[in-house]
Amino acid sequence: MSAYSGMTAFAGGESACDLRSDTLTRPDEAMRAAMASAFVGDDVYGEDPTVAHLEVTLAELMGKEAAVFFPTGTQSNLAAVMAHCGRGDEIIVGRDYHLYCDEAAGASVLAGVSLNALETETGGELLPLSVAAAIKEDDPHYARSRLLSLENTVGGRVIPIDKMKVAAKVAHDAGLAVHLDGARFFNAITALKCPPKDLADIADSVSLCMSKGLGAPVGSVLVGSNEIIALARRNRKILGGSMRQAGVLAAAALYALENNVPDLKQDHDRAEMLADALRALNVGDVVVNTNTIFFTPAADHHTPLRDYLATEGVLIGGQSPAIRMVLHRDVTDDGLKLAIKSFRSYYA
Repeated sequence: MSAYSGMTAFAGGESACDLRSDTLTRPDEAMRAAMASAFVGDDVYGEDPTVAHLEVTLAELMGKEAAVFFPTGTQSNLAAVMAHCGRGDEIIVGRDYHLYCDEAAGASVLAGVSLNALETETGGELLPLSVAAAIKEDDPHYARSRLLSLENTVGGRVIPIDKMKVAAKVAHDAGLAVHLDGARFFNAITALKCPPKDLADIADSVSLCMSKGLGAPVGSVLVGSNEIIALARRNRKILGGSMRQAGVLAAAALYALENNVPDLKQDHDRAEMLADALRALNVGDVVVNTNTIFFTPAADHHTPLRDYLATEGVLIGGQSPAIRMVLHRDVTDDGLKLAIKSFRSYYA
């Protein structure tokens, strides 16, 4: 089931603790100040200095030649697919990965690229043998295998770098390119305790989201070789993603990159605290990875629990059977305490 299943707009006022997603963060005052004071230009002309600074910074951090700023991660992934693949080509991808299950099949709808979805292991990884078996021989009856698309984290699960390397090597040895959807890349490296380049080295292109755990309001950055990024920049134009004075948005992403990455460990720790409190109640299965919790209450408690928590100022999603809850920088210690108190109160 998609992480967005059962999600509805919140019609109430301010919530004290919103656990529905880490996309719900809002720019703090310091980030807003950085946005307000950003130097800007026309990025379509290549003249926005703040966008250029963000792109150079992330390319260097990831050990890649170049980068391009996108409005969304969905568009960044799609532009990367279009750069690596032509119409009639095929992507090998995990069945649980965003590119397959949460991006409206855009690769097929807009790029004419087939999606070959493989079962993932319990840790979210793809087995090298599965990847090898999925690569098609050069035969006019088949789509052409051109790209392996990986992801880390997957539903909050962190995939060890060694497991990703062996899958990527199978693809590279067969002449395929490798793309990494890094929607929560910085959560992954926080848990792995490794430099960004160690994870980015696995793939030929990496999409990095700035608007989830890092707290920027908008934006993803695609990094890769000069050739791939030149194609992706052209694809961004085709997809309607080229922006003008985008430095205001890039400034938020730069601020997040420079100031908010260390705070991700705090989100992970708070997720463990909430998970421990739920386990102590013994009212359903609890799984926690990085900043993400999946809680499976009894079926008849889903709606009453969500409604009750909302009256207490705590928002959760409506997924079933497992409810996804995500800790993020806008969930304070006080918000976490309220959530724990409210769960205990409901089940009392």
